[in-house]
Amino acid sequence: MSMDGPLQDSSEQHRIRLEKTEALRRLGLDPFDGRFTQTHHADEILAGYTELENRAVAVAGRLMAKRTMGKVSFAHIQDLSGQIQVYARVDDLGEETYDLWKALDLGDIIGVEGKVFTTRTGEISVHTEKLTLLSKALRPLPEKWHGLKDIDTRYRSRHLDLIANPEVKHVFITRSRIIQETRRYLSDRGFLEVETPTLHHVAAGAAAKPFITHHNALDMDLYMRIALELHLKRLIVGGFERVFEIGRVFRNEGISTRHNPEFTLMELYQAYADYRDMMDLTEDLIRSVCLTIRGTTRISYQGQEVDLETPWRRATMTELVKEHTAADYDSWQDDASARRAAADLGVPVKKEDSRDRVLYEIFDALVEDKLIQPVFVIGYPLEVSPLAKPLKENPRLTARFELFITGREFANAYSELNDPVEQRQRFMAQAKQMASGDEEAHQVDEDFVAALEQGMPPTGGLGVGMDRLIMLLTDAASIRDVILFPTMRPQA
Repeated sequence: MSMDGPLQDSSEQHRIRLEKTEALRRLGLDPFDGRFTQTHHADEILAGYTELENRAVAVAGRLMAKRTMGKVSFAHIQDLSGQIQVYARVDDLGEETYDLWKALDLGDIIGVEGKVFTTRTGEISVHTEKLTLLSKALRPLPEKWHGLKDIDTRYRSRHLDLIANPEVKHVFITRSRIIQETRRYLSDRGFLEVETPTLHHVAAGAAAKPFITHHNALDMDLYMRIALELHLKRLIVGGFERVFEIGRVFRNEGISTRHNPEFTLMELYQAYADYRDMMDLTEDLIRSVCLTIRGTTRISYQGQEVDLETPWRRATMTELVKEHTAADYDSWQDDASARRAAADLGVPVKKEDSRDRVLYEIFDALVEDKLIQPVFVIGYPLEVSPLAKPLKENPRLTARFELFITGREFANAYSELNDPVEQRQRFMAQAKQMASGDEEAHQVDEDFVAALEQGMPPTGGLGVGMDRLIMLLTDAASIRDVILFPTMRPQA
């Protein structure tokens, strides 16, 4: 029988463990005991043995290995920090408790009180003086020698993954530290953390297909938010000058190593700033977090060496397309010549695409994945940037950047458009695209336009994909490796 995943209720081992549980109850023992005072974790005992030798400790955790040799037994229990050996003998525990010890199953959660010592083989251990069964495991653990390796089972049964693969637990501890460090960095610089609605009346703020739900009492459709942007900018209108939010957003898109339908986004907005200030902030934020988490700015991601030491390169989309494909935007005389250039490169475009849209499509198809070292890509066409200010020196382009590292987008930022008349015009243009079948076009958010009409100061805005940043700093190949419970198709 395979033990790579959870066993079914009908399994023989499940039946036997249920019988043991009932037998314990008949003896007056609670197989799911209450509180236990844990004084030390495994790593504290192993690291502090000199001070703890012969001292009483209380440890608790999951029974991962056990061997009984007559009147003495050895076992390993696993807590948050790792594993430690415990030693038990009948002379210390008495026949009744020692029988309980022998009847324990792998996976049971126990509490052990005793003194720290070293065995004859030199292993730091806890000499058991008191044993408490805290929770009976009714299902066996994955087969211990190779752990839980099946990828699909690991993602579906994350609790088993965390038990069988301790390194996974470290990834999620690191994830928490990265988010905490991001909060600390922003709070130290005067940004106020806020919360905005998850349910929106319109889907806007990003080029993405939304999830739609229905509110019964109001008898109206609502959208799971695809971005945090429009509500946060309302707060800037209202007088807050620096705000940020770290929250879940939802996009009805495909699932891949880079995409999950729900993911964590950090967005911030700073009054009286522009996209150049956002570049400086992004560069320093990521560098600072990396230095705190990794202790260096030179890291390896999936075999690629990445240097996050500043300053980072800043290059226009036009420059990068020419550098990596030889296609020269400035030489395209009209839209038709741009589409021919795309065809020559094997990049599919629509017959109505403008030369600005073609530039973006070539960049997306042939350039992005070549940007390994950090680079701020600037000079985005207005056509693909409906919420960004146009550049005064070239109104066809916007005051926007995207940050690419390891061939992936990590951040997106603008000098925010604060002209309500132009914003409504852009929303209307997006609505036409939606009417023609573009499911990722923005909807018209009249409430947001009305807020802009109250006056929004010049503002710099930034969005950072936290999951991708966590992937980078933990060397995770897939976004599913850094999301505790990724979206999965139900099992048949």
